Amino acid sequence: MVSPFESAVTDWNEWRSERVAAAKRPEGKLALIQTTWLPEGAIFDEQVATLDHPRNVKATKLTRTDFDGNIVAHGYHLWDSNSEAIQNFLGIGTFNFDPDWIIEGVFTPFQDYKPVPFEFIRDNGGTRDLAVSGEIIASIDGDEYRFLGFDDDGQIIVPFSDLTNQSETYGPGRFLLVDQIAGLSYVVLDFNRAFAPPCAFSPHFNCPLPLLENRVRVAIRAGEKRPLFKNQLK
Repeated sequence: MVSPFESAVTDWNEWRSERVAAAKRPEGKLALIQTTWLPEGAIFDEQVATLDHPRNVKATKLTRTDFDGNIVAHGYHLWDSNSEAIQNFLGIGTFNFDPDWIIEGVFTPFQDYKPVPFEFIRDNGGTRDLAVSGEIIASIDGDEYRFLGFDDDGQIIVPFSDLTNQSETYGPGRFLLVDQIAGLSYVVLDFNRAFAPPCAFSPHFNCPLPLLENRVRVAIRAGEKRPLFKNQLK
């Protein structure tokens, strides 16, 4: 009979494999080679965007919205299914599974979605308001934290940092995806599934950075560390 621990490890290993496979897809995180924002009034044209690029490079339309969902800018991504990053990718460094890093929390909703200013890694200190539906209260190493994350189709993405950043994990921080269950305030923070954000795979992503509330004052040795590449071993 399979124990709950063995079942949890099996599910976690499947998650790890899917993360690696997804990163290498033609429009996976490793394939992004360019992000371009168009001048006001300009119209996206895929043929123009991919001009002078190999046939395996694809362009997709990109929009940026404000807190209320209004489009404020148009642009495009360029994806290379044979990018240098894909060619040199070795996998994603990960800590061993640790059930002690599966933590219970309480989700306290705001009355309405609240616009919270997040700093983004490529915005030179500028902030953008993201929709936050509430706070997650959890205790880590005896300290209470009130995590804030932005809404993603009913799930909460929590950018967080801890004392492993720079030395063991991706420097600016990692992300944690938290499920909301309708009618319940109970949530689970499974740091074994903490993951390196898109900007750890390609410099052409622009990721939100952890808020002050989300900076954990201990080392969380669980989840992903960072992507691994051949050129890192030279």
